[in-house]
Amino acid sequence: MAGGRDRKPCGELDRALTLRLTCQRQQGGFRMTTFGISVALLTPFDATGDVDGSRLASHAARLMQRGANGVTLFGTTGEGASVGLSERPAVLSAFRAAAIDPKRVTMGLCATSVADTLAQAHQAHEAGIRSFLLTPPFYFEPDAEGLYDWHAAVLAQVPEGSRAILYHIPQVTNVPLPLPLIARLRAAFGDRVRGVKDSSGDPANARALLQMRGGLEILIGDERRLHEAARLGCAGAISGMANLHPARMSRILREAREDAALSADVGEIVARPVVPALKAALSATDPAWARIRPPLAPLPEAEAEALRAALAVEPANG
Repeated sequence: MAGGRDRKPCGELDRALTLRLTCQRQQGGFRMTTFGISVALLTPFDATGDVDGSRLASHAARLMQRGANGVTLFGTTGEGASVGLSERPAVLSAFRAAAIDPKRVTMGLCATSVADTLAQAHQAHEAGIRSFLLTPPFYFEPDAEGLYDWHAAVLAQVPEGSRAILYHIPQVTNVPLPLPLIARLRAAFGDRVRGVKDSSGDPANARALLQMRGGLEILIGDERRLHEAARLGCAGAISGMANLHPARMSRILREAREDAALSADVGEIVARPVVPALKAALSATDPAWARIRPPLAPLPEAEAEALRAALAVEPANG
């Protein structure tokens, strides 16, 4: 585990934390460049299989009250590929009714066509959302130029003020985002490319991203690596485990120190199908969270019970 590595000297750690918390002058004031912890929200479904927007909005608000900086809708953890465009407005309306600040929301964009991706972006933009997690096209296997062209077509047409987080999750999409592609997109589109979420779990790739980041916000997907990345200047995480432990995730980022019990729980989750496992964990205090959409399937009840028994800490969603 990462926690067994030697820690960096205090001076180097302080410099890394200073880099992570740098402020940029903006219109006579300052803004923090740190992204923080955004919860990769699980998506609840009601007894008929529809998205339960009010439950989702309540969950999001509660997590931010408990320490999360923001939330991400319809990413991998949120089964975004299984949620249709026509279903999203009801969720956005529920968020509006719950007075959730759209500036704290990142919207997952997940489609293989440029047109469908842009439709998702425009829909969220109308609700005030400006931050997007951009899943690469995952059906055809693109070469380097095709992958650039697809991203360029999206970035050239997203609504004004949009900022995209490029999504590197090759174990799911089979489409890695090479560093030269990321650098090329940043050079071509500037601040429209906000950052990169590295969900590969590859520490060498995370280090390379952090070394070349410039003004990019590098976000870590593997919570077990967050404390290491925080020392090197990562901006935060889009975290599935934050559905269970938002305050603990925020503390890991803030202190750049591993939470061994939480890391062990992550190991239990990733040893199983991740989304069903997270939903099984969250259902410990609310059985409705166990519902899941095809093609995913819930954990068998015996396995779900074994998982809940194995977790070192109770989910903090009550």
